[in-house]
Amino acid sequence: DDDMFSNVFCENSKKLIDVHLFALAAKYYSLSNLGVCTPLQDVLEALRGDSQGTTGIKTDEFMNNKKSHEVQVMSELVDKIANYCGVKQVIDIGSGKGYLSSFLSMQYNLKVYGIDSSNTNTNGAQERNRKLKRHWRAYQSRARANVESQSSLHCPDQVAIQDSLPSCGFTDIAASETSKQTEVDLMAPTRSDESKLSEEVLAILNVLPADAVEVFSSSQCNCRELCEEEKKRRKMASLKAKASKSSESNLYFPLTSCITAETELSDIITDLEDCMLVGLHTCGNLAANTLRIFTAKPEIKAVCSVGCCYHLLSEQFENEEDCPEEVWGFPMCQYLKDKGWCCGRNARMSACLALERVAVGQMLPTESLFYRAVLQVIIEEIYGVTKSDRHVGKTFSKSSSFVDYVRKSLKKLELDDSKLPDSCIMDYYEKYKHRMNELEAFNMLKVVLAPCIEVLILLDRLCYLKEQDNIAWSGLLKLFDPVKSPRCYAVIALKKQSC
Repeated sequence: DDDMFSNVFCENSKKLIDVHLFALAAKYYSLSNLGVCTPLQDVLEALRGDSQGTTGIKTDEFMNNKKSHEVQVMSELVDKIANYCGVKQVIDIGSGKGYLSSFLSMQYNLKVYGIDSSNTNTNGAQERNRKLKRHWRAYQSRARANVESQSSLHCPDQVAIQDSLPSCGFTDIAASETSKQTEVDLMAPTRSDESKLSEEVLAILNVLPADAVEVFSSSQCNCRELCEEEKKRRKMASLKAKASKSSESNLYFPLTSCITAETELSDIITDLEDCMLVGLHTCGNLAANTLRIFTAKPEIKAVCSVGCCYHLLSEQFENEEDCPEEVWGFPMCQYLKDKGWCCGRNARMSACLALERVAVGQMLPTESLFYRAVLQVIIEEIYGVTKSDRHVGKTFSKSSSFVDYVRKSLKKLELDDSKLPDSCIMDYYEKYKHRMNELEAFNMLKVVLAPCIEVLILLDRLCYLKEQDNIAWSGLLKLFDPVKSPRCYAVIALKKQSC
């Protein structure tokens, strides 16, 4: 009942009078308590159940813990959706450094186009792909050395396959192969263990795109004489790999392009076919535009989008200027448009805060917030500036002191700092430093409110999908651990089959 929260604010002054009730109200209206999210496991089971026989590739050698967690979880869901919709092409919008794209292509054999507006990111993704291939060539050499070492030890029945694998994140493969060991022994009792081990290494390399590594040949292995049957088998495997390489030389293609709601993907991707759109932490309007492109293009059968950077959203009703041709980031759904709903930048900035991280002791950066607040006073009182299109960005981390921070920030804002002596800057610091606790308390209230603002933005996107006639199903999923990845909710949707 909404009446239970009616005493949070004073009816006359509108000031907060009950902090405890405020926190309860915020929790009540957060996404986790509204019952509108579909459990991830339910979706995975509906999309043909848990995966079986998929080679387990660990990502923590190539990514930090946060990104590894995000890529592992999201890629499994994307693969399930792609299989359900019968598509093999995936378009990763705002692909950044290509972590999700490369993993989808390598682990799940999907043909992925990663599109990012930054040429630096695209070039970085290509370079990362090149280094990954080089890593696998080194892995190939180590695996071959293991084969030779085991051969010289003459321990055919005691060698565990997983012992031959270096610690490069692929050790789970051995477990899926050991169940075949007895059958292999019965079928080829005269084959040496080193040749069987070589076969296992070949099986491991099959998870990569065809041009990622060079396939073993009998001339590369310093092994004992192979039987004619084994030579023939290896020759066929080599021919098959070369054929695959010529027709499918790369499963991941980084591209540079700026995506808007009007973007024609066929202008960017020449072999565009039935596909699905994905986006892992698409900033600002890019998340909204991803959904608009999905609903407008019949060849796009599904979408899985995780947005971020709500403060960068454009809002239709934030400014008084009327721009009827503008495609706004918020609101998207007709329901909120009819109400003329507006959040404002301050609310959207608050939506980016991470309540779950604060709850486990990862406190807000109070000092940097204090620096920024005092800077605001300085530029208003000294320079008369109350609004600017420029931002100071991450100046705090690059500053040695408050004076240094102010001077660097003023330069970014293109304000003359020569008329502002150090003593004047420090006077402002001393004047307000005793209020730092107030600032921290205020920001804690913003953190508590953050999930309520985020749910408004996410439900707006979900309602937009619900308003479309060509959508078979749409929902919100909590994909990630919010402590590891605070922007943890995905908007997913599937097209009707007739579309």
